[in-house]
Amino acid sequence: MRPTHLHIGVIVLTAGLVLFPNLGGPRLWDRDEPRNAGCAAEMLARGDWVVPVFNGELRAHKPVLLYWFMMAAYSVFGVNEFAARFWSAVLGVGTTLCTYVIGRRLFHPRVGLWAAVILATAIMFDVEGRAATPDSVLIFFSCLAVMLYVVSVFPDRAPGEVGEDARTEPRDGYIPSWPWCVAIYAVMGIGTLDKGPVALVLPTAVLGMFLLLVRPTVRDWSRHWIGRGAQLVGHFFRTCWSMRPITAIAAALLVALPWYVWVAIRTDGAWPRGFFLEHNLGRAMQPMEGHDGSTLFYYPITFLIGFMPWSVFLAPILIGLVARLRRNDPWKNGYIFAACWIGVYIGLFSLAQTKLPSYITPGYPGAALLAGCFFYRFARGEAAASAIWTRLAIACNIALGAAMAIGLPLAAREILPGEEWLGALAVIPLACGGFAWWSLSKRRPDRAAYGFLGGALLFVIAAFTLVTARVDKHQHFNRVIDVIERRSPEHELVWLGAMEPSWVFYAGAPIDRAVVVDAESDAELNWTSGHPAVAGPRRAAPSSEVGGVRSGSVWVVRPHHDAVQFLAGGPDRYVLSTRQQYEHVKDKLPSQYQVVVAAPYFLKDHEIVAIGWTDRAIANLRDGSLTR
Repeated sequence: MRPTHLHIGVIVLTAGLVLFPNLGGPRLWDRDEPRNAGCAAEMLARGDWVVPVFNGELRAHKPVLLYWFMMAAYSVFGVNEFAARFWSAVLGVGTTLCTYVIGRRLFHPRVGLWAAVILATAIMFDVEGRAATPDSVLIFFSCLAVMLYVVSVFPDRAPGEVGEDARTEPRDGYIPSWPWCVAIYAVMGIGTLDKGPVALVLPTAVLGMFLLLVRPTVRDWSRHWIGRGAQLVGHFFRTCWSMRPITAIAAALLVALPWYVWVAIRTDGAWPRGFFLEHNLGRAMQPMEGHDGSTLFYYPITFLIGFMPWSVFLAPILIGLVARLRRNDPWKNGYIFAACWIGVYIGLFSLAQTKLPSYITPGYPGAALLAGCFFYRFARGEAAASAIWTRLAIACNIALGAAMAIGLPLAAREILPGEEWLGALAVIPLACGGFAWWSLSKRRPDRAAYGFLGGALLFVIAAFTLVTARVDKHQHFNRVIDVIERRSPEHELVWLGAMEPSWVFYAGAPIDRAVVVDAESDAELNWTSGHPAVAGPRRAAPSSEVGGVRSGSVWVVRPHHDAVQFLAGGPDRYVLSTRQQYEHVKDKLPSQYQVVVAAPYFLKDHEIVAIGWTDRAIANLRDGSLTR
């Protein structure tokens, strides 16, 4: 078997072992997964492949590509969790293969192999590869575009051309030919169908930063600072023009524009207004949904957490990188390229006001390439950093294992009672750290490197199969739905005071909002932050608003239901709420409407309840002693 084929087999096996086991076991998490999965299910049910709709309302948060992938999977596997996450996992494996190709071209085949398996075992990359969110799709198409650039500019390794003498020499002054440029930007255009302009702007910025640093500027620098500034500005614009911006815009628009125009026509402009103005410009200008953080520290810290366990080696990786760049290492171009990749994502997203850990994950392949270079050299006993830094990194890993052994049981006692045994996971980092330390003491850095890799693989497999299955057992909303379906196979639902997108997905139908109105003040009774509050006078809904449903030629807000009037419509109607909200409004409800089923609210200290007709009220209705 050729080494390349063997490497590909190892990568596919490793990534597959991490991303696919128990992929459909846990129910949908958080709020984004059920929104995305539910949107695709509603589009498929309506036979509409153009307009994203969730809970019966226009969804302008993201473009359509993820929903297309999900709808295709639903058509094969049915509407379920596995199908919703299937393409995220497939494209996660694809990203590791793209990373291998990039590492092979820029450095060495074994560096590509190391980088791919490191990426496949990084915590945050695995979270995105196992989630029904658009992030894995974006990471793949961004990485694919970068791979096409590297393949078009850097030649493949000739047989025997390995090691320190294998210099990464580019073709044609680092600029791809026109057909390659069309392919690169067309792939970015596909990405814009997943997450919008960032799929074009950010990978282009990575390539642009690399070109600015490696392409020759001028031979004779001006001695005056004004002259130097002018020369740098000229270099910037020449580099931008050499990247064929007209081709970039044309290729991306050719791929993506038809859908954007189509959805604008179908929604009377409501979808593009919501997406571009609110979810792009708005997120950049101000924090949304409470997702903010420090400009300087948020993303460096989230990167250290998300790239675990490999980020414990950040110090020796950076020290080795600087040392090799100073001595004009043959892989200098590759080092600069990988550093630009992760640096651009961390730098640019740090400027945005809305911050989420997932935003920088398309830069993780760049970090994996730098880590792959380090571990390739380290396993061969050629690390540029002092051995003390590597030992310090391994000591940090052991310390983190000890912290997990103490912290996980304490955290589980608070939020997941009965799962205190999760602290046993600490055995893995403790064992692999101890083995790596022992291997270094025996002057076997290769064993230390492969032992750490084995520990990382075991840890993520355990975390995303065993642990997620146990945590999922604490989701109990299905109990509420099961009771409702047994009582009323043909039921209708509304929500009062609290609503989770997962309720919509598992209910299998849109859930409108309900309110309870105080007859004296004509105000809606609401529960805010655990304390009863009056929301104020009822406000008339505007005639047109993003997120509404189509009514005639405009999109309007879905109507609110009066909870009492809704329940009066028959015993097949139920109001989903929380125990606190029910206690706050129960005096306003007729005695025939009470809690018919309750279940623990996932990761919260109160209950989900379903309010409906009591069994006695239903019996009285049937014998005629009670009217609706």
